[in-house]
Amino acid sequence: MRILPILAIAAALVGCTSTNNTTATNTTTTPKLSNSDLEQAIKNQLASDQRTQNDKINVSADADKNQVTLSGTVYSETARTDAINAAKAARPGIDVVDKIEVKPGEMPKSAYNADLAQQERTLALRSGDKIGPAQDDAWIHSNLSAKLAGKSAPGHKMNIDVVNGVVTLRGTAESAQAKQEAGRMAMGTDGVKRVNNLLKASVG
Repeated sequence: MRILPILAIAAALVGCTSTNNTTATNTTTTPKLSNSDLEQAIKNQLASDQRTQNDKINVSADADKNQVTLSGTVYSETARTDAINAAKAARPGIDVVDKIEVKPGEMPKSAYNADLAQQERTLALRSGDKIGPAQDDAWIHSNLSAKLAGKSAPGHKMNIDVVNGVVTLRGTAESAQAKQEAGRMAMGTDGVKRVNNLLKASVG
């Protein structure tokens, strides 16, 4: 009666095969994310986000560290924050190294769009400034406002009106020199055709 020993051997062989298959299955892992894959994921997110799609942001990635570095130039702190948030949204938990440079007052006309113009008009309205209907007027106001930010001394308020490329400065300046400097900065802003400097200089 050799039937039982033969069945035992067969069962053992089946068990070995099953074990080998299980081992092979368990050693299958998810493909590792490469630096280029991570970099492209962030770039895709920046390109699809309306807040960042017009910004020129450079991306470098280190997948092993789950880290990306953003660099380039934007023209407001808001734009930098938007880029950082977009990168974080692309991959939750990602470490974002911010090397973005902010250059207020230097936004080229090619980078300015209708959404930015509308935002500028809203800000101007709150400040008591006037902006003409042309998008260029909003662009000029944005750049000039950034240049003159912080130039007014405490107790002095400067308003900036831009209509058809003509800038009107209203309000008060700390001194005659400060008034002249504001006028020079306005005239030196791209797109400005003429400056009406109506600032009142404080005496003394």
